[in-house]
Amino acid sequence: MTCLTTNVPAADTLDIPALRAKYAVERDKRMQTRGQEQYVKVSGEMQDLYATDPHREIEPREPMFDELDVLILGGGFSGLLAAYHLTQQGVTNFRNIDHAGDFGGVWYWNRYPGIQCDNDAYCYLPLLEETGWMPSKKFSDGAEIYAHCKRIAETFGFAEKGVFHTLITSLKWDDAIGRWRVGTNRGDEFRPRFVVMACGVLNMPKLPGIKGIDSFKGKMFHTARWDYDYTGGQHGAPVMDKLKDKRVAILGTGATAVQAVPYLAKYAKQLYVIQRTPSNIDERSNPLTDPEWAASLEPGWQRARQDNFHRAAMEFFQPGEPDLICDIWTEIARNMQAELDAEGYPELSLEEFMARREVMDYRVMERMRQRVESIVEDKETAEALKPWFRFLCKRPLSNDEYYPAFNQPNVKLIDVSATQGLEAMTEKGFVHEGEEIEIDCMIFASGFEVTSDLERRWGIPVIAGQDSQSLYDHWRDGPVTLHGTMTHGFPNQFFMGYIQGGLNSSVTEMIGRQGEHIAHIVATALARGADVVETTKEAQDAYVARFEAMEPDNSAFTLECTPSYFNNEGETKPKWALFRQWGLGWHDFQAMLKDWRDKGDLAGLRVRERVSAD
Repeated sequence: MTCLTTNVPAADTLDIPALRAKYAVERDKRMQTRGQEQYVKVSGEMQDLYATDPHREIEPREPMFDELDVLILGGGFSGLLAAYHLTQQGVTNFRNIDHAGDFGGVWYWNRYPGIQCDNDAYCYLPLLEETGWMPSKKFSDGAEIYAHCKRIAETFGFAEKGVFHTLITSLKWDDAIGRWRVGTNRGDEFRPRFVVMACGVLNMPKLPGIKGIDSFKGKMFHTARWDYDYTGGQHGAPVMDKLKDKRVAILGTGATAVQAVPYLAKYAKQLYVIQRTPSNIDERSNPLTDPEWAASLEPGWQRARQDNFHRAAMEFFQPGEPDLICDIWTEIARNMQAELDAEGYPELSLEEFMARREVMDYRVMERMRQRVESIVEDKETAEALKPWFRFLCKRPLSNDEYYPAFNQPNVKLIDVSATQGLEAMTEKGFVHEGEEIEIDCMIFASGFEVTSDLERRWGIPVIAGQDSQSLYDHWRDGPVTLHGTMTHGFPNQFFMGYIQGGLNSSVTEMIGRQGEHIAHIVATALARGADVVETTKEAQDAYVARFEAMEPDNSAFTLECTPSYFNNEGETKPKWALFRQWGLGWHDFQAMLKDWRDKGDLAGLRVRERVSAD
């Protein structure tokens, strides 16, 4: 099927300087000086938010005292892909440990109504060819994704290696035995040679620091811990009939809320949607997987599709390259390619190309605003729902039911942009523009600690390397690494995530290649009887210098954006920015790592021979 260009307004119909000024006004309206400190840990009913599991009962067990080759901290896609690549390298003496009740990570925890992945499932869900399974549709439901997480563990033989409902309380390097000592809230002590920090980026739920939040007497919960006992319904069948007499508020209008709002609107007596910044939301075509198409795919199809998606979302299509994804993520690149194709692909400098792409960005966002107007009947509400920012200032979304929900009489938008967030909560509800609005339930769709400091994101009280040095202090000003996966002073410790490396549009492809690199180092070290490996400071410093010298400067773009987790709530250059990347691109980064591995000498690593455990 041919993917067509979209019907965006012509460039000469837009006053781009005026739009740029409007974007700046809307950004400034929402800016505040507290940054990540506007999100806090609260006491009272929500104080155990992180550890509480509403989905599965925590069963008692005896403490474990295991000596392992590898302990993987995490059971989501990062942990699963680390385990998969270790298994492929012949390393099997490992465990995954997680505070969830099963494998799945965010897809274990997130069970809110309407949950689906919001980018192409054929790219996002890893190891499709390796497991011989296909998603049922373009955007998989959450239950299907959770099942695939378990499928990966079962298919590759490590399902029984999971240790669940367990929180890490300390992680300390013991140089005398060349192992980590890992303590938990279940009384365990694991002694692995290697530790993989596969904690994920959607790990720690965050809550807004609203004045009076602890005084509210009604029900409160976070979307990552959805309470179906309160709402009625269940995961995959959200018939929330217990809300028929309830006044409900949901705080947040990002990826989660956009999916949950239509269901809340359907069942709640009254729904208040509390919005600081609107999202850009396109229509969602979600066709079922065509069996004939699936049967026609050649080996290597998933990697080819991921490459196509990456070029569209973060780089640009090659001349004549089809858009295999055909959704909101690839629209700008698709439209750009059609224009250049019609012009015979003129020679453009990078500056000229980016200037034209910026114009297409404005045209696409204007189409988004026109979409709001065409659906939402109340003019004031429609105006408040319009996204006034550049395309990648917030995560692009798609949903067919979100905007129509605001045409229902029981749904009201509460725009809190003028106060940069909700003013206050009371015993009975919340305060907006000086008026108390009574509710029975407050649902926080406030996301996760994505770019905040590690202490907040990981929730592990102590991570200590050589000479008891704290990793949190070591990375106080941001990460310093070799290849984005190791850091000096913390032997046999590896990191996965958005940390100073190559960046891919499919996060699972990115972390999968990190898992491959880590597994190579671990397997090589074990095969040589060299159980202690650590990047030298010289190799680390050389890599960091090279990374920073070629790193693209996105600060001008970031300055234009409304505050969100993409820029750590408005920071110009956040130290944990998601989109720091290898300046020569994803494929150059992977080629560099492959060359390093193929040489086989573990260049830049200090290697120590095996130390017997006491």
